[in-house]
Amino acid sequence: MDYSEHLFLVGGIAFLLFFFVSYIFQRLKLPSLLAYVFLGIALSGLLTESERNIVDEISRLGILLLFFLLGLHFPLARLINISRRVWIVGVMDIGLNFGVSFLLAYMLGFDLLAALIIGGVAYATSSSITVKMLEESKRLKTPEGEFKLALLIFEDLAAPIMVSFLVGLTVHGVVTASSVLIIFAKVVFLTFVSILMALYVFNKLDLFARRYMSRDFIPLLAVAVALIFGGIAEALDLSKLLGAFLAGMVLSETGISKELGKIISPVKDLTLPFFFFWFGTTITVGTGIVSPLALFVLLVWAVIAKLIVGFWGGRIYGLTFKSSLRAAFGLLQRGEFSVVIAALAKPFMSVFLGIYIVVTAFVGVYFFRRAPAFAERISHLLGR
Repeated sequence: MDYSEHLFLVGGIAFLLFFFVSYIFQRLKLPSLLAYVFLGIALSGLLTESERNIVDEISRLGILLLFFLLGLHFPLARLINISRRVWIVGVMDIGLNFGVSFLLAYMLGFDLLAALIIGGVAYATSSSITVKMLEESKRLKTPEGEFKLALLIFEDLAAPIMVSFLVGLTVHGVVTASSVLIIFAKVVFLTFVSILMALYVFNKLDLFARRYMSRDFIPLLAVAVALIFGGIAEALDLSKLLGAFLAGMVLSETGISKELGKIISPVKDLTLPFFFFWFGTTITVGTGIVSPLALFVLLVWAVIAKLIVGFWGGRIYGLTFKSSLRAAFGLLQRGEFSVVIAALAKPFMSVFLGIYIVVTAFVGVYFFRRAPAFAERISHLLGR
């Protein structure tokens, strides 16, 4: 059967499968993104090269829209305010989760670029999983929830830059001082130009945007800006995701980010599952793990590092001892950003990184649910 001749039928079956696995995982109170990854692993052997390419193209749009919507939440004033509040904890987070994970991977035998990718995979807590569980547990509007959201936002700001650096390094092929400086200069240039456009171009379009918000051509403008910024970033050998994020930030200055988000989100929800599904198809079961010892060490550190950041970061933020413990046990899950960065790795690392992401996601969900009980027990034992 030539699936390209039955595109609508195959597409309909794909969406139906996404529906079923997402429904099952949500009934089990597990993240939907893992459902799509597992489905990709299960069906990878049934897809031809042309079908993989179609999935890949759709997935690119989905992940680009995710970062574009992320940027819509961050007008310049909010960026500055959040950075001031949590920068100390954010730097600690980068140092322990990215920095130490990178060093461990390098000392355990991975080459420099592979170790950097592993550090990136280890860095960010999953925003989608965490926020969903905070809402379900009614802990979103607590001081603990406020701290977690602030830290997640800091990670959301750092992740596009980190992805762009890693994309640039994979393009260069080697990590040298000159390659890092070139990528840094490109990131600064693109960010600076975007800020200027936000302040002096799109900031002046608020009346136009509000007047025509209900018209069908406004979404066309939004997607056009996202694709153009993403394309410019790619032309500079940076990540298109940084360009999409900056596009969202630029458009947020028009004051219609909430309205645009409501329009673009359904398109993102339809296309983003293809990204996680595509990642699953890159994981070839049976090829073995590159280094089981390294995987074990990095998984243990993944738990320890986030516990340190959550607890001490919470104390720095002003949380009580018990609230800081709850925060610490609720930050272990990795997710969408880890998958994005893992997709940059060479094929032989796909099983290693896939297991890392799946295990940390499951462990994170378990510890999040048990966080209040663990915090209560530890506080009682220590007399706090």
